Amino acid sequence: MGNNSVDDYLQQGIHGAKETKPDERRRFLGTIRERVVVALTQAQVAAKNVEPEVERLMEENRTAHLYLNGNMTYSVFAKYIEAAKKKDIAYTMVTNKEHDSDLGLVLAHDHAIDKEDIFIEKKGPQPVPEKEDDGVFSQIKKKLFGNDR
Repeated sequence: MGNNSVDDYLQQGIHGAKETKPDERRRFLGTIRERVVVALTQAQVAAKNVEPEVERLMEENRTAHLYLNGNMTYSVFAKYIEAAKKKDIAYTMVTNKEHDSDLGLVLAHDHAIDKEDIFIEKKGPQPVPEKEDDGVFSQIKKKLFGNDR
């Protein structure tokens, strides 16, 4: 056994095992991207109702684990805890005082599934930018190039 392995062994004993992909784990509430079934932003979790897609995915992935951002108020995600309990899905509140993830909820397995689309994006009509933006652009063009353009 060389000095490096003794040092590594001592460091592991003091600080715990080295964590793989620490930035990814901070963002995905303790898990890594390749294991994620679905992830919601804090704003999506705070919406009034449970996201139907999340409930469907819970039904289809009963062996998955629900991770909830403990930096958020409990009442905001209580509805997701109830949904998880109904489907016997284990959940964990993850609180990281040093880093508040933009994510509020992550449903993930304990192994890689490499799902491509893990974020829920609202489909349908997108809000049309207000004409005011166009007006400001037109005003700038007029100042720069004159009224003939």
